[in-house]
Amino acid sequence: MPNVVDISRFLDEQKIGKFQIGLLILSFLLMMIDGYDIVAAAFAGPSLIHEWGLRGPELGVLFSATLAAGFIGAPLLGYISDHIGRKKVIVYAALYFGVLTWASVLAHNLTTLTVLRFLAGIGVAGILPIVVSLNNEFAPTKFRATMVVLIFTGNVFGGALPGLVAARFVPTLGWHILFTVGGIASIAVAVLMAFTLPESVKYLALQPQRRPELLRTLGRIKPDVSIPADTEFVVGSESNRSSFSMKALFAGRLALLTPLFWIVSAVNLMVFYFMSSWMPTLLSMSGITVTHAALATTVFQLGGTLAGFVTMRFLDRNGFIPVPILFAVAIPIVACIGLRGLHESTIVTLIAIAGFCLYGLQFGNIALEANIFPTYIRAWGVGSCFAAGRTGAAIGPLAGGGLLAMHVGLQETMFIAACPLIVGLVIAIFIVPRYRDQIASMSSAISTGAAVGA
Repeated sequence: MPNVVDISRFLDEQKIGKFQIGLLILSFLLMMIDGYDIVAAAFAGPSLIHEWGLRGPELGVLFSATLAAGFIGAPLLGYISDHIGRKKVIVYAALYFGVLTWASVLAHNLTTLTVLRFLAGIGVAGILPIVVSLNNEFAPTKFRATMVVLIFTGNVFGGALPGLVAARFVPTLGWHILFTVGGIASIAVAVLMAFTLPESVKYLALQPQRRPELLRTLGRIKPDVSIPADTEFVVGSESNRSSFSMKALFAGRLALLTPLFWIVSAVNLMVFYFMSSWMPTLLSMSGITVTHAALATTVFQLGGTLAGFVTMRFLDRNGFIPVPILFAVAIPIVACIGLRGLHESTIVTLIAIAGFCLYGLQFGNIALEANIFPTYIRAWGVGSCFAAGRTGAAIGPLAGGGLLAMHVGLQETMFIAACPLIVGLVIAIFIVPRYRDQIASMSSAISTGAAVGA
């Protein structure tokens, strides 16, 4: 009988070492650049209003352009990566949006800039589910959420950087510096990934024609590994199909879980991107200086970084339970940000807590949704969740522009912003037991095949 190697068991038996840490650093850098690119236009907004003579509300289309592109980019690139692998798509997508981000400095009107941001957004959003899938497929079971959250804190940290660049350089160099920095950094990271990023071993295990690449990668993970020539590889905790299946996205419990994850992602990102896109402008229009408004929004991003470190082990140990808790906390916090008469320090504190909750929700959704899909549709499944989230993300800035055009006050605006979170709370509570049942079902199917020995 041939030796049967369960890749899942092999990974679960490995300690976190140089290979995993190296992958974590590479993914963190990529997510940092991606997070920077997503929100850079928001910090260019105040300068664009002054330079191009805009009224303000029309910026909602610009802010939504990158996010709306995610409705195309996330499932499209996820679909492609399930066919040709994770690494190639990651490298080319990073190079693609880096060039288009840098090209944004050539725009001389809002229409041109919006088109460039939309085109770049296909790569910006599309790369996210693939990086999540790649890290999920390398992580031991008990550290999957932790690994995904750690790499995604790079996205949060990157989202804070445009505020620092704007506060320091935009007053003297103009809004162009935001896109110059983002474009050059993206291209540099793409080149680095081309030479150092590994392909997913679970994906390779389902592709017999790529066996030599799988053996090389296993050797990088465990240098003293010994693999007999007649070894067969399986991914024991899931179906071992090698070909893509569209209907598998709704097979069994996924028929309900997939659309439920779509909803919680959409409502969370609707509120999140409303706040991250419009906060600098809303705060500056309410009397806070542009510099302080930019720094306050940076605090919002940094609060999200803290959320990642606090929630990651809870997500691995408790499944989906932290998500409805964060929804419940976020509702009153977001609603209170616009209360009249608050001291500036109190507003900043509320913004930081809101960032903690809203980013914590993203961490929970992203880290856990990857667990419910098998490898052969994982990037597509996670990409579909990102696409649903980007639908909400695109609506958020547009809704903010509409409220601004109607001269709705900050207090009423933040009350309205809190309403979608109530829907998210109800759906998240409904997901908890169903997520637990899906994970238990997948775990019970783990193969009894032997793990690779030294």
